[in-house]
Amino acid sequence: MLSAFKNSYEYLVTKRPLAVLVVIGLLTLLAAMGLPRFKIDASADSLTLEADESLDYFREIAERYASGDFLVVTYRYKDGDLFSDKSLQTLAKLRDELAGVDGVSSVQTILDVPLLYSPKLSLTDITDEIRTLSQADTDRDLARQEFLSSPIYRELILSPDGQTTALLANLTLDSHGIELVRERDALRRKRNSEGLSPEEATRLEEVSAVYLEHRTAQELEARARVDEVRGILAGYKGEAELFLGGVTMITSDMITFIKSDLVVFGVGILVFIILTLLLIFRQPRWVLLPLLTCVTTAVMILGLLSWLDWRMTVISANFVALLLIITLAITIHLAVRYREYIAQNPDWSRETLVLQTVRFMAKPCLYTALTTIVAFVSLVVSGIRPVIDFGWMMTMGVTLALMLSFLIIPSFLMILPKRQGKVSADNSHAFTLRFSSFAERHKFVVLGVSLAAAVISVAGMLQLKVENRFIDYFDDSTEIYQGMLVIDRRLGGTVTLDIILDKPLEEEPAFEGEEDPFAMEAEEDPFASDDPFGGEEESQEQSYWFTVAGLNTLEQLHDYLEEQPEIGKVQSLATLYKVARDLKGGQLNDFELAVANTSLPPEIRGVLVDPYLSVENNQARITLRVMETDPNLRRGELIERIYDYAHNEMGIAPENIHQTGLLVLYNNMLQSLFKSQILTLGAVFVGILLMFLVLFRSLSIAIIALVPNMLAACVVLGGMGLAGIPLDMMTITIAAITVGIGVDHAIHYLYRFRAEFAKDGNYLATMHRSHATIGRAMFYTAITIIAGFSILALSKFVPSIYFGLLTASAMSAALLGSLTLLPLLLVIFKPLGAGSVDRSEVEIPEGAAKA
Repeated sequence: MLSAFKNSYEYLVTKRPLAVLVVIGLLTLLAAMGLPRFKIDASADSLTLEADESLDYFREIAERYASGDFLVVTYRYKDGDLFSDKSLQTLAKLRDELAGVDGVSSVQTILDVPLLYSPKLSLTDITDEIRTLSQADTDRDLARQEFLSSPIYRELILSPDGQTTALLANLTLDSHGIELVRERDALRRKRNSEGLSPEEATRLEEVSAVYLEHRTAQELEARARVDEVRGILAGYKGEAELFLGGVTMITSDMITFIKSDLVVFGVGILVFIILTLLLIFRQPRWVLLPLLTCVTTAVMILGLLSWLDWRMTVISANFVALLLIITLAITIHLAVRYREYIAQNPDWSRETLVLQTVRFMAKPCLYTALTTIVAFVSLVVSGIRPVIDFGWMMTMGVTLALMLSFLIIPSFLMILPKRQGKVSADNSHAFTLRFSSFAERHKFVVLGVSLAAAVISVAGMLQLKVENRFIDYFDDSTEIYQGMLVIDRRLGGTVTLDIILDKPLEEEPAFEGEEDPFAMEAEEDPFASDDPFGGEEESQEQSYWFTVAGLNTLEQLHDYLEEQPEIGKVQSLATLYKVARDLKGGQLNDFELAVANTSLPPEIRGVLVDPYLSVENNQARITLRVMETDPNLRRGELIERIYDYAHNEMGIAPENIHQTGLLVLYNNMLQSLFKSQILTLGAVFVGILLMFLVLFRSLSIAIIALVPNMLAACVVLGGMGLAGIPLDMMTITIAAITVGIGVDHAIHYLYRFRAEFAKDGNYLATMHRSHATIGRAMFYTAITIIAGFSILALSKFVPSIYFGLLTASAMSAALLGSLTLLPLLLVIFKPLGAGSVDRSEVEIPEGAAKA
C-alpha cells in the first residue's frame, strides 16, 4: 500500500503537475470563499478551563443575584471642581446618553444613589423620600463627605481626592444565554463521566449549536455597544478625562488586538519571507515558490477553519505567523537539497532532480512534521480551552503544510524550465563549519557550558510561578491598561470576587447583645398576624441572614476582608447593618431588623439588600474587588486565606461557604498551568522519543537527539524563572513548541549524518560534511524561525511579545545545541558503530580550513 501511494504521488507530480496545481488552486479558491465567515472569540468560554465547574457556579450566582455584565466610565472634570454646577450638568448629560444605549439597563452615578448622611437621617426618616445629589437643595459638601466616608460608598464611587467618579452602566442580564450554556456544560460533564443516551447526545448537539449562534449575536451586539459608548465619550473629551472599563470592553479590545496581530504578523512574516529568500537564494523562482506555498497553506487552513466555524482566540492569534514559519522551513529544506543536486549533477533531467529531491527529503520532512505535530497535540492535555484549540489548529496546519510543500514545489519545478548554467555560489557552509570546528577543538567547553546551562536552568525552573497581573497583559498605551489603573487605584479595585454563605444547618446562637423581650415564635404571640413582618410576598420573609446572628457573622467576615491589603471595596448586608446601627445610635435586635427589612424603600433595597441576599435560598453574598495592581497579589493564597479564616476562626462549615467570581476563574486557569506544563512536556518528550526510535531504530541515537532540545526547553523555562516572567496561557506553549520545532534540526542533521557516515565511517569527517550540507539548511530555517517569531514583539498584547521573544531565544538555543552539542555527543558516544576517528583521515570540506 505504501509503495502504491509512493508511485501514485510520483506519477502525479512528474506526469500530471498541471492537474495537481489546478486542483490545489480550486481547493484554495473554495477555502477562500469561507474567509468572510471567519470569526474571533474572546468570550469567557475561550479564556477558562475546559469543564470548569466553578464557571457553572459563577453563572448560577450571576443569574440568582441578577449581577450581569457592566461597563465602567471613569469621569474627571477638567475645568474645575467635580461638584461644580457645570461638572454635574455634564455628568448628568453623559449619564442620560449612556442610559439610551441599547442593552444598558441602568446607569448609576453620584447623582442618583441615595444619600443617608447629607444630612444624617434617622431610621424612621429613611421611609420618606430619599435625597440624592441631583436635588437642588442637597448640600454638596455633605454629599462629598458621605461619598468619601460612608460605609456604602467609600472607595466605590468617588476617588480619595474627590475629583474622579465612576458611572456604572449595568447591562441587561443574558438569562437565555446562561440557561443554554449551563445546559450544554451539564451535558458535556455527563458525557465525559458516564456517557449520554442517543436523545441526550442529540440534545447536546442542538443546544451547542443554538448557544454558539446566540453567543455570536450577543458578541456582535456587545462590540457595537462598546463602539457606541466610545462614540458618546468622544464627544466629552474636551470637558472631562474619561476612561472606559469592564469585561465587555476588554473583550472587544482583545478582538481588535487579535485582528491587528493577524494583519501585522501576516504581512510582516510575508515581507520577511521575501527578503529572506532573496538573501539566501537570489533567484526569483526560489522566492516565488516558497512564498506561494506559504500563502496557499495559510489561505486553505483559514478557509477550512472558517467553514467549520472554528474560531480564533487570543492564544491562537499567533497561529498564522507560526504556520507560515513552519511551512517556510519545509520549503527551504526542499530548495536547498534540490540546489545541491543540480549543482552536483547538472546533466540530470528535471524529472530526476525532482524525484531525487522528494525521495531524499520525504522521510526527514515527514518525521520533522510528525514531531512538530506531537508537540502541538500534547497541548490538548492542558485542560485550557484556547490552548487545546491552538494545539488542534496547529496539528491540522502542519499536516497541510507538509502536503502542500511536497505537491506545489515539485509540480512547479516540473513545469518551469530547468535552470541552465552554474548555480549561484553559496558560501554559507563556511559559517556553519565554524560550529563543527569549534565542537571538535573545544569539546570540554561545549560540554561544560551545556552542563552549566542545565544546572542554572533547573535552578530557574524551580522559581517559575504562575501568578501574574492581568493588567500587565496590555501595553501601558492601551485604554484597557489606563482604565484599569484608574479604577484600581482610585475607585476600589478591578477584579471581582464573591463569597457566598449558605445558612448553617443548625442556626448559630443569637448574638450576645441586647435581648428583645418581645421576640418570640409567631404561634406563641397572641397578637401575631399570619405575616409577622407585614410583607405581602414570600420574598419579604425574614431570612436567617437578616437576624442579629446572621448579620454579626457577615460583619465579622466583612471586616476581615477589608483588612486584607490586596482587597479594595467590600460590600454586603453588613454595610446596611453598620449604617442602620449608626443611624439609630446603638445596636438593633431581630424585631427592629424585621421592621427595617419590610419598610425599606426600593431605592435603599436595590442598593443595600437585593444584590447581597437571596431569601429563597437563605443565602448571603459578599462582593469585593481586588487590587489588580498590587505587586504582592497572590490569588491562590488570598482565596485559601479567606477559607482558612472562615473555617478555623469563625467556625463556618466548609459546605456553607463558597468563593466565585472572575478572580476564582482566572486563578483556576493559572493554577492548572504547572500541571499542564508537566503534562505537555512529558507528552511531547515521550512522543518524540518514540518517533526517533521508529526513524533511527536506536535508543542511544534517540536519547542523544533529545538532549540538545531538552536543554533548549529547560533554558527558556529556567530563563523565565530567573527573569521573573510567569507562566500564562501563551508562555505555557513555548517549551512544547521549542522541542517540537527545534527537534526538526536534530532529525535533519541525524538523517544526513547517517548517510554521510556510510561513506567512510569517519565520525569527524562526517560531522564536517554534515555541517557543510544540511547545516546550511538548518541555519537558514533557524534564522527564519528566530526572526519570524521576533516579529511578534510588535504586538500590543504583552503575552504575544513574550511568546515571540522567548520562542526565538529557545530556537536559538536549539540551533546552537544541534550544531555543537549534538554532533559532539555523536562523536563521543559513536552510536553508529566504532568507525574511524583518525584525525589524519579526516577530509575537511572546502571552507572548513578558513573556519
